[in-house]
Amino acid sequence: MSRPLDPLPGRGHGLSGPYDRGWIQAHIPHQGRMCLLDSVVSWDDCRARCRATTHRALDNPLRARGQLGAACAIEYAAQSMAVHGALLASAAGTTVLAGLVASVRGVMITVLRLDDLEGDLLADVERVASDEHSALYVFGISHDGSTLVSGRATIAFRVPA
Repeated sequence: MSRPLDPLPGRGHGLSGPYDRGWIQAHIPHQGRMCLLDSVVSWDDCRARCRATTHRALDNPLRARGQLGAACAIEYAAQSMAVHGALLASAAGTTVLAGLVASVRGVMITVLRLDDLEGDLLADVERVASDEHSALYVFGISHDGSTLVSGRATIAFRVPA
């Protein structure tokens, strides 16, 4: 079972921001409407918190039959993990490795839908283990102080040959 994530202090590492949608799209592969995140709220070596409003967008590419199911929150978390990796790579002056979600486990979902929530979503991710081939994150997607979806995800990196 995943544990809730504590709020993060500050932005981390003194990199110049803002870490807005433009920065995010320049640093992760998700583009256009598929980029679900609006900004990075805070981050450090192990964690990141991102804000999203796209769950209310009628043209959200994850909508099905006019609704955005709560399981789609996993994609918000995955993009936040990609942002965290991009922030770390930027701070280190390196290039981020492309990653794929290899597994998601221990997922807890407390709502049916995301599109009917009026406020912003917060995506909290925390890297709990990593090496050159993979990273393990815990994640939580919250709205108005309540965790809606949480779990663990393993990210497998495409290591250059």
